[in-house]
Order: sequence, then structure tokens, then C-alpha cells
Amino acid sequence: MQQNDLAKHKLPDVPGVYLFKKGRTVLYVGKATSLRDRVRSYFDYDLIATRGPRIVDMVTQADRVAFETTPTVLEALVREAVLIKKYLPKANVEGKDDKTFLYAVITKEEWPRVLMVRGKDLNETRTSAGGVGIRYVFGPFPSGPQLREALRLIRRIFPFYDTTKPVTMSGKHQRAKIEFNRQIGQYPRELNKAAYRHSIRSIALFLSGRAKELRKTLARDMKKAAKDERFEDAAEIRRELFALDHVQDVSLIKEEHDRAKASPRIEAYDTAHLSGTNAIAVMTVTEDGAPSKKDYRTFRIRGAGNDDIASLKEVLSRRLPHTEWPLPVAFVIDGGTTHKKAAEEVLKEAGVAIPVVAVVKDEKHRPREVIGARRAGVSEVDAVLANSEAHRFAISRHRAARRKNLAR
Repeated sequence: MQQNDLAKHKLPDVPGVYLFKKGRTVLYVGKATSLRDRVRSYFDYDLIATRGPRIVDMVTQADRVAFETTPTVLEALVREAVLIKKYLPKANVEGKDDKTFLYAVITKEEWPRVLMVRGKDLNETRTSAGGVGIRYVFGPFPSGPQLREALRLIRRIFPFYDTTKPVTMSGKHQRAKIEFNRQIGQYPRELNKAAYRHSIRSIALFLSGRAKELRKTLARDMKKAAKDERFEDAAEIRRELFALDHVQDVSLIKEEHDRAKASPRIEAYDTAHLSGTNAIAVMTVTEDGAPSKKDYRTFRIRGAGNDDIASLKEVLSRRLPHTEWPLPVAFVIDGGTTHKKAAEEVLKEAGVAIPVVAVVKDEKHRPREVIGARRAGVSEVDAVLANSEAHRFAISRHRAARRKNLAR
């Protein structure tokens, strides 16, 4: 496939799963916060550096992209696992030991537990799991941290036990854990078998990728509870339905962005000048949301110091030849659309296909708007933090230069 082939697919800017295909053969399955932006990223110039030669080969072989939308990223993650299990796409599983994948399992016991199990331990767990068997297995899930976060989010809707031993087995440490987790709402607040069966049934439907069926079942149960005048039960089911559609899966979104980029490096730029003279520009770097001060740089502007756009273009033109400096996933600049376009012109001329994010300030120099963050695959928070650090560093260098001038 080529990038210009994407237009015919009309990928939406919503969460979902995508399938790269060659004819009827599924080559790769992935999930996305934004289907449009995620699939476009496979045609970036640095794909081989960020995803590896196997993915580059897969994109080259593919002749089309299929997709399914989901209401949340959480559902996209579950659907991705279902489709990987169904198709075993070559680019997802080739060269990977099946034992390294993670699975979610529901035990077969009086009070079923929901556990994370690595593939190498799956067969043993099927017959043991603390002396009990396994009723359901879900997966494989490519990312352990994402599965862990998904289960955390699911437990906020449908509380479940995940103790190392069966719930009915006593033990001082386990009793303390159960009591603590009950107090914070992660475990059921009381041993009510009917309510717990409802929770486990809902979890099983959700993890098997049958969220639509789950919603219909919950809606039916809610109506029946209301008809039987079990109003507290009806209210609880209504809460579950609402939570399914409004789960705050921010952590999953961040995790996806972190996986999408080999080096989550952001460079931010700002300029400062003394009444149009002795102008300087600074470059600051953040990695994983933290400043990397060893990579900070200062440039003395050679052109007209009171022309912000000219200064921005100059500093970018001087930065790009430094191939010994790692390239970032995004350039963050101070200014609006005009500044963003100016920076993009410099990058285009240099053949560098890295997105630019612009942070627009109000009259009090406070962030008012962030342009291009989603397309760049960075959060607005990270962009603003990078911009603020560049501004702070520019001011400190500006003051140092002023003190040096006054001392002369």
C-alpha cells in the first residue's frame, strides 16, 4: 500500500481496530485511539526505525485496510485480542514465542477470580489455579501493561476478586487484602453470590468481545429489575451501562502512544531578545514527560532578532543538520497557525516528516489552545509542559545575557 491509497478507506477519527489485509488474508491487527491518525502513522518516513522491518514489509504487502469502530479504547483493546486469536496474523505473531503473551482467565470455582496468566503458565493454570480449574481464557493480549490497565478499568465497573488463592481459603494476608479492596470498591462489598455471578457474567461477555450483547443483556436486566420494583438493582445496572460508554481510558491512550513511538522525545523551541538585539533561541527536550537537560541547546540568532518567525525558521534550519542529535516524535513551537506553517516549511524543505505542535498563548502568555497534538501522537499536556520548559529556559538565558551586557 501507498499513503495515497488511504483516501478511499475514509478512516474515522474515533477509537477502533484496524486490519491490514492482502486479499482475504489478514496480515496485521491493531487498535487505535484514532483510526485515521493511527493508520496514517504506518506511512511515516521513520516507520522502520519505530516499528521495525517486519511491519514495513507488512505494509508493503497489504493492499487494503479494514476497520471496526468501538465506543472506547478499552473495547478496542479487547477486540484486538479477539481478532488476533481468530486470525493469528503473521505480523502479530511471527517470531514471537506464544508463551510470552498474556491472557486473562476466569477460574472455575465457587467465587470465580479474574487473573492475568502468561502463556507459558497457561496449561498448568488450566488444571491448577490454586487447586481449581479455568472456566474461560481470553487473549492473547500483546501488551501486559495494557491488559493490567484494562482489568483495572473493568473492575471499576464490575468488581471482581483477583486473590492468589481461592476466596474461600483463609489466610491473614489474603483476608486483609480482601477487606482493603472491598473498602475501595475493587472487590464486592459483600459475599452475595447472585450479584457476583452477574459481575462475572458481564466480565466474560466483555472480554470475549461481545460488548454489544452485554449492553443488551444489561438493558434487559435493568427493565426487569424496575418492573419487579428492585429499584436499587435497576439503578446499579444503569450505572454499569453508563460506565461502559464513558470509561475514562486515558491511561490506555497514553500507553498506546508510548508503544507507537520508539523514543518518546519531544523538542520545544522558544526565542528571546533584548529590544531586538542579542536575540537567542533555545531548544529543550523532554523524554517520557521529564526534562532531559543534557540535551538543551542555545542558539544566537544571526538574522533579525525581533522577527519571531524568521528566528524560528533560522533555528530549525540550524538544528536539523545535527544528525548526532536524536530526532523527536514532535516539534513544539510557541505561536499559532502562522508559526506552525513556517516551521513545517523548513522541515519539508529538509525532507523531515515530523509533525509540529503549536501552543497558542493568551494576552497573559497563558496556554489558550494547542494545535496539532493529536495528529502528532502527543498529549496536549505533554505539549504544554514542553512549551513551558522552553519558555522558562529562554527567560533564564535571556536574563543571563542581560546581566552579561550590564556588566560590560
